[in-house]
Amino acid sequence: MAAIHLLLEEYAESHRNGTNKLIHWICVPAIMISLVGLVWSIPVPEFLQNLPFLVNWGILFVLLCMVYYFALSPSLALGMVVVTSFFLWVVYQLDQVQRLPLWALCLLIFVLAWVGQSIGHKIEGKKPSFLKDLQFLLIGPVWLLSFIYQKIGIRY
Repeated sequence: MAAIHLLLEEYAESHRNGTNKLIHWICVPAIMISLVGLVWSIPVPEFLQNLPFLVNWGILFVLLCMVYYFALSPSLALGMVVVTSFFLWVVYQLDQVQRLPLWALCLLIFVLAWVGQSIGHKIEGKKPSFLKDLQFLLIGPVWLLSFIYQKIGIRY
């Protein structure tokens, strides 16, 4: 069995309760968006600010995630390109809002989403997978995407 299937099965072991799954459908994307936003907020060197296209640490973070996803499953990685492109668009839009700094808004989202995750895992009665292995922080989004793939008949 391929590594991606093993990782998805292991992740699923602590995500069987319907309420916990629903919470994950909301909180996992929120956590990923907030992570991208927090990393996006790290100042970049001036020479990167003067390029004719947008470059920041958030985009680099997403590109590194894509390398990991392509190593696991090219099929799921292609889906994650779409998903993370949407996340980058959301972060860009949030960055345009001048009421709160991006880092502060993303920190608030991050904390609230983890409170939600904690509630879900309390209901589930199992600890979050990432406490066992940090790579499960990146498996959560592809775990959700795998349900969409199964529903529409795409193999991964």
